[in-house]
Amino acid sequence: MSDKQPSPRQQCAARVIAREAEAIAALARKIDDRFDCAVDLIRNCRGRVIVTGMGKSGLIGKKIAATFSSTGIASFFLHPAEGGHGDLGLVSADDVVLAISKSGDSDELVDILPPLKRLGVPIILITGRVDSPLARSSDCVLDASVNGEAGLDNLVPTSSTTAALVLGDALVMALLEERGFTKEDFARLHPKGQLGRRLLLTVGDIMHTGDAVPVVRHDAPMKVVILEVTAKRFGSTAVVDDNGRLIGIFTDGDLRRWVEKKADPFAGTAAEAMTRNPKTIKAEELAVSVLNRMQEHKITCLLVVDDTSRPIGIVHLHDLLAAGVV
Repeated sequence: MSDKQPSPRQQCAARVIAREAEAIAALARKIDDRFDCAVDLIRNCRGRVIVTGMGKSGLIGKKIAATFSSTGIASFFLHPAEGGHGDLGLVSADDVVLAISKSGDSDELVDILPPLKRLGVPIILITGRVDSPLARSSDCVLDASVNGEAGLDNLVPTSSTTAALVLGDALVMALLEERGFTKEDFARLHPKGQLGRRLLLTVGDIMHTGDAVPVVRHDAPMKVVILEVTAKRFGSTAVVDDNGRLIGIFTDGDLRRWVEKKADPFAGTAAEAMTRNPKTIKAEELAVSVLNRMQEHKITCLLVVDDTSRPIGIVHLHDLLAAGVV
């Protein structure tokens, strides 16, 4: 074990992390009926969750609003200073306001509170002072107070902004659990993310179709079979019967085995050299299923068949890579 002592920078980082972790641990002990009140107001909201805050609290508010929206809860951030100069027109009586203020008396928030109250908009406040002017005018007050910031004589917002962010995350997650929100719901809202691609993309979305699919009849001469494999560049070809139904596959491995045992590699037919009962998949299955099947059987291609066992497509490992499934 190394005897090297942590540098002053490393010691500072460790202190900051420890102090913020302590603040979050203390926050968990402050969760009470006021949290239920806030969740109920948002769950029963017929409009949007409008998040507002000034300075660093505003930056935290933007992240919370983004998290709400990304999980299907309509939300946006309202700058309180702009709210006093016309942007309150964005707010309706069906909305809920989630305000964030460490001090609980930010002038910009205090100024927009009366018109919000006149609209009848419920107000949830995340604050470090539960006895502040803003707290007295709010419907639900969530206690985000901390014993102190993480350094520099409590001057720089650190623990307090982390506490506000964590409370916002707690609200979102409590709402998601009550709504029965699933990873499939999340994927539908994030179709361009990796989770969305893994949960929404189907085999039919990425498979090669039509003339791109390598197919030969069971009685095709070996020269035709080899040319089909070479031309289509998948390292294999489907072998079908007289009715076009899949009965086998001929791969590069089959070709090597065929050459090893035949004096004339062009003698014979596809049916004689093919592998029977090839692994297949349906077009409606998830693309990630292709990856699982390929890993299970140590192959790089899968034929796609319809309900009558006719090959309608082919998927290569490279297609999964290109689609971002892997």
